[in-house]
Amino acid sequence: MQKTFSEAEYAGKKKLTRRDRFLSDLEQLTPWTLLEAQIAPFYADNTGKRGRPSIGLPRMLRLYVVQQCFGLSDEGTEDAVYDSQAIRG
Repeated sequence: MQKTFSEAEYAGKKKLTRRDRFLSDLEQLTPWTLLEAQIAPFYADNTGKRGRPSIGLPRMLRLYVVQQCFGLSDEGTEDAVYDSQAIRG
């Protein structure tokens, strides 16, 4: 998939922000595969059913952790994903 201008500009920046460093450390320290395996039996996946397709478990788990770490509401998390390239990545 082709990069957007925003992604290209973000990739070219030289200084890492505290948010970038925090999210990078979080990504490395968290045992994502173990957490996903624990949650998977309880995660409702509606593939092949009517309605909006569900977001995959890995993405939802990461969004929930970001929401808890930054103290965001559901709407705040959605806005942060749109506003912050670091969170989107």
